[in-house]
Amino acid sequence: MKGNNNLFQAELVNEALKQSFIKLHPSKMFRNPVMFMVYIGTLVMAGVCIWIALGEQSQGSLVYNIIVTLILFITLLFANFAEAIAEARGKAQADSLRKTREETPAKKVKSEILNVKSLFTLDSSDISLITSSQLKKGDIFVCEAGDIIPSDGEIIEGLATIDESAITGESAPVIRESGGDKSSVTGGTKVLSDKIKVKVTTEPGESFLDKMIALVEGASRQKTPNEIALTILLAGFTLVFVIVTVTLKPFGDYANTPITIAAFISLFVCLIPTTIGGLLSAIGIAGMDRALRANVITKSGKAVETAGDIDVLLLDKTGTITIGNRKATHFYPANGIDEAVLVKAAVLSSMADDTPEGKSIIELAGVNPLSYDVKEPQFISFTAETRSSGIDYENTRIRKGATDAIKNIVTNSGNLFPAEVEQKVREISQNGGTPLVVSENERALGVIELQDIIKPGIKERFDRLRKMGIKTVMVTGDNPLTAKFIAEKAGVDDFIAEAKPEDKMNYIKKEQAEGRLVAMMGDGTNDAPALAQADVGVAMNSGTQAAKEAGNMVDLDNDPTKLIEVVEIGKQLLMTRGTLTTFSIANDVAKYFAIVPALFIASIPALQGLNIMGLHSPESAILSAVIFNAIVIPMLIPLALKGVAYKPIGASALLRRNLLIYGLGGVLIPFIGIKLIDLLVAVFI
Repeated sequence: MKGNNNLFQAELVNEALKQSFIKLHPSKMFRNPVMFMVYIGTLVMAGVCIWIALGEQSQGSLVYNIIVTLILFITLLFANFAEAIAEARGKAQADSLRKTREETPAKKVKSEILNVKSLFTLDSSDISLITSSQLKKGDIFVCEAGDIIPSDGEIIEGLATIDESAITGESAPVIRESGGDKSSVTGGTKVLSDKIKVKVTTEPGESFLDKMIALVEGASRQKTPNEIALTILLAGFTLVFVIVTVTLKPFGDYANTPITIAAFISLFVCLIPTTIGGLLSAIGIAGMDRALRANVITKSGKAVETAGDIDVLLLDKTGTITIGNRKATHFYPANGIDEAVLVKAAVLSSMADDTPEGKSIIELAGVNPLSYDVKEPQFISFTAETRSSGIDYENTRIRKGATDAIKNIVTNSGNLFPAEVEQKVREISQNGGTPLVVSENERALGVIELQDIIKPGIKERFDRLRKMGIKTVMVTGDNPLTAKFIAEKAGVDDFIAEAKPEDKMNYIKKEQAEGRLVAMMGDGTNDAPALAQADVGVAMNSGTQAAKEAGNMVDLDNDPTKLIEVVEIGKQLLMTRGTLTTFSIANDVAKYFAIVPALFIASIPALQGLNIMGLHSPESAILSAVIFNAIVIPMLIPLALKGVAYKPIGASALLRRNLLIYGLGGVLIPFIGIKLIDLLVAVFI
């Protein structure tokens, strides 16, 4: 998805120019109240030109009125061009995505043998070859090396290396496998090795790729709450200036000063906030576009906007704050327990554990699990509720898991939990490790120490968030001592230890009840409720379908720290809209000093003192003001699309900085611009 960042590619400009004229249709113009008033003013001026051509003498020369009409028309085209160029960038990305959504052959498994044969016993007679558009939700298909995955789905059997570059733009292949949080596959990606059986999770036309295309084209874009509020505010300003302009008529009559319709409309168009009115839609579209270029698919502009107002950020410890591959480093047997007994129990309990931690325990032991003669084993999978896993065989029950979970197993059977084991657990936790306690037949055998590494530079990133006024919360399944150690070392503000899915949900609800906006990232089905509850929920593209449906953003890079970038994009969107609004309103000061003295200077010579720019004549003053009002829109398009540079220096400092640059600049630049244009206009009139 990471594409050309050139704002004005030739093909995009050509498409935007066409759309600028198409958007002149009244039904489209009506959506923007500010520019709709300019539209009405342009039509009125066109009528005035016809009136003058028919013999009217009181409205000035025909050439002058035609020039004013053309400038207003160009103002409309510039405003439409700003929105069209933003949309054209999205449509260009949509076209590249469409190339991946071709009719793909699908090897559908026949329904009558779904529960009869495993993946590796299927033959050609068990498969029917259909097109991807014929696949329905719930169908099962098979993919092997070289195949394009025909539809979104969940791997239900097998493991494969997959090239996701068509979607993410990243060339490095990724591994997807059944039975975990990395089981989701996306239609349009390619299987590079091995073989997988996949269950379709979407109906035709509703795939992730289809949704991406609709979003980047802008077909699904709706105005965000802040954008709607600002539109209402701008409409209010417009109404105020309608009243201001209309009331000048009796003042002109009282002063025996005839004011032309061209002068009234020019004043009105220059005073209303046309700059922000023309750029408002482009800013919103560009915000979603910047998120997309960061490889984040947003389901609405509201999600990006909300990210800029986030107060609390929930981040998983593993893979986000720490490297994620915790490794076993030591075995600590309880008093009276031989280390070999602990090692054997640890290895057997890890035989069916495919996590990096489970594999590292076997690696540390240096023992082949198959060397132990175990008959009819029954493996106990880890769950969030039991927080333990293990194995049952013959008359032996082995469990491995969190300290409190194993302690409950031991004490509930009437046995004592060894004090030295509790002491070792405490020591490991205080040193930032993760202790796993092992028991056999409800008797504690000892502790396995796991160690993780905090990611380089993560503390500095949290410092940046703190400067933004954002509270960071680490979510971990570790015990409170380990969690506290890592939280302090990483520099997060708070932590949730021994977290269950409902703990995340409850924390989010508590923060929201206190009026804060919360963001979190997740990839598993158990994260789905919290992702749905959060104001900004970012799901990993590699995660489960449930997580992707629950969140309002999807990170194509599967980068757990992407939330930080998303927050900055959201803040940049809000800042861009705010600063350009400030600039637009500040512009009115100079335009007022250009046009109002020009209207009355002939009959009230004392108003010459207000002509501080020394403009050549009333006609040149009006033309200079409307020309500047028009050309400032295209000049600000690059800023609207790229966004105002964001620095994490605090809200107050940002406000002062932007008021100085865009507030003061918005007052001074028009004075300079209108004067320079007046010097040029004076040559021709």
